[in-house]
Amino acid sequence: MDTFIQFAYVVAGGLFILGLKRLGSPATARSGNMVSSIGMLIAVAVALLDQGIVEYQFIAIGIAIGAVIGAAAARLVEMTSMPEMVALFNGFGGLASLFVGWAALSGDAATFTLVTIVLSILIGGVTFTGSLVAYGKLSEKIGSGAVLFRGQQVVNSFIVLGILASAVLFVTDASSLQWLYLVIALSLVFGVMVVIPIGGADMPVVISLLNSYSGLAACAAGFAINNNILIVAGSLVGASGIILTQIMCKAMNRSLANV
Repeated sequence: MDTFIQFAYVVAGGLFILGLKRLGSPATARSGNMVSSIGMLIAVAVALLDQGIVEYQFIAIGIAIGAVIGAAAARLVEMTSMPEMVALFNGFGGLASLFVGWAALSGDAATFTLVTIVLSILIGGVTFTGSLVAYGKLSEKIGSGAVLFRGQQVVNSFIVLGILASAVLFVTDASSLQWLYLVIALSLVFGVMVVIPIGGADMPVVISLLNSYSGLAACAAGFAINNNILIVAGSLVGASGIILTQIMCKAMNRSLANV
């Protein structure tokens, strides 16, 4: 059984890497997306079976529900609405990593595991609410312009300090869950605060950056649950997202810091 699990992980990782490679060309991007999706499906199913979390019938039910939602989204969403759809998918990816990190919490977790749990929750929370704001701006459900107010940087600084302090207090005493809850709340708020000051013209760059964040959140979640394929896949998404963000900034003659 262990040999089968290892082989399945290798296959899943290979498919994911092949899919990313094919995304580099418009002619092969569609098939690349499909190949990567199959790889991640194998990885998720094998991880659930390996850990004894759910049985075959629950995996089948999850696949069926996800397939229906995905097919409906692919058929009903207009091509011009794809950027906001990608933003929404990024957000749900971040939320999934947040839940995975939260679920990995146990009473006897090592310090390193606690740090990775906090990172997956923090990055996942920022990605989730930031992506929701990006979706709202792109779909014009909220104003697409930059939202600025006096003292905004000061507020953001206090939020960051609150996150750092809460994270340190939680890692030093994992039994005090109120600090973890505070990290979750502040990360969700910080995701909103990071995206609202960015105008509509720069949103594609933000979407790419949030995509990178969702990969980093998945990577941290992989460390939290000791799952190698999640670590590798999350690292690939995180790195490729950062590279794409830099390319987009250069094409727009803007710096990432300026955006």
